[in-house]
Amino acid sequence: MRVAFVVQRYGTEVVGGAELHCRWVAEHVAARHEVEVLTTTAADYLTWHNVLPAGESRVNGVTVRRFPVARERREDVFFPVANKVCFFDHTDEEERRWLEEHGPVTPDLIEHLRRHEKAYDAIVFFSYRYWTTYFGMQVAPAKSLLVPTAEHDRVLYLRLFRAFFRLPAAIVFNTPEEKELIERVTGNDNLPGEVAGTGIERPAVVPVDEVAPRLDLLGDYVVYVGRIEPEKGCAVMIDHFLRWQRETHAKTTLALFGRSTMTFSENAHVRLMGVVPDGEKLAALARSRALVMPSRHESLSMVVLEAWMMKRPVLVNGDCEVLRGQVLRANGGLYYRRYEEFAAAMDLLVSEPGLADRLGSQGHQYFQANYSWERIMEKYERLLARAGSR
Repeated sequence: MRVAFVVQRYGTEVVGGAELHCRWVAEHVAARHEVEVLTTTAADYLTWHNVLPAGESRVNGVTVRRFPVARERREDVFFPVANKVCFFDHTDEEERRWLEEHGPVTPDLIEHLRRHEKAYDAIVFFSYRYWTTYFGMQVAPAKSLLVPTAEHDRVLYLRLFRAFFRLPAAIVFNTPEEKELIERVTGNDNLPGEVAGTGIERPAVVPVDEVAPRLDLLGDYVVYVGRIEPEKGCAVMIDHFLRWQRETHAKTTLALFGRSTMTFSENAHVRLMGVVPDGEKLAALARSRALVMPSRHESLSMVVLEAWMMKRPVLVNGDCEVLRGQVLRANGGLYYRRYEEFAAAMDLLVSEPGLADRLGSQGHQYFQANYSWERIMEKYERLLARAGSR
């Protein structure tokens, strides 16, 4: 089969859950099929600034065709529109304007799809909320798959998307909770598709013994991995952790891995580690007491899967149905909804290392049974065959 993947950003320099998810799946599908990725020249989702060269290139053996974004996103224009459609009564025209301002507006990509769609046996779109996915899906919906990466937020309920989720040949859901959410929003509990999720790429070298002295993480610590911003729950997580540390006098450190867009005071117990190579990140996870994931909105936490791959337990925000469901199915960690539960969970994970190890092992078993690449690719093969047959 010849398969096209359409995604808003793509490449090894792009840091993002959905984009990384797309790249890993595309690379694995490319082992069996002819794959071409259609994407933009942007690397930053906040501005859609054109920084990468347009045209054809190769990334890890996959053909990538990039198209320029017609206009950048401006915060002073976008945020008032987003606020209106998410929190106030609004018109259909205002929803369409939100989509235009959200972007990335890439007419050349859509025109390429229109001209060449017959050359593709199947088209896979990642992330429902972007301009490229919304208008790209209109081109050949009968042979298109949608990987929505949908979260429980207000954008999902826009009228704009009610009919949209009924277009594709099948939907590739990340979790049972995401499937239930989208079926509830669309009013259709028989949407075609499967719960697939993703596997995890493990680097050839994970320097577990070397990472502690290199990063100066020598005592007990817990880890957060991802974008460090209030929208991901990081401000509340840091407040909870510092309050717990003050009340218990614990010597545990919270190590934050990722890019930060918020200001906070680093000290002996809260440290910004920045972006490190994947091998070092996984090594740091392997030596940690646990991963903390405070986000309220996730479609699938790849970092949780990485923690389980490294046999470590997770402590997640119980207000996120997806994270809570992952933890309960795997019995691979704990969840909290308020500070008292966070503190009690931290007490257990730090004072009962045997319990932490047992939860991490159970998470590892669940990960191996459900998120091996062999298992994921079986599902994608079925879904691609379904799209191709139409």
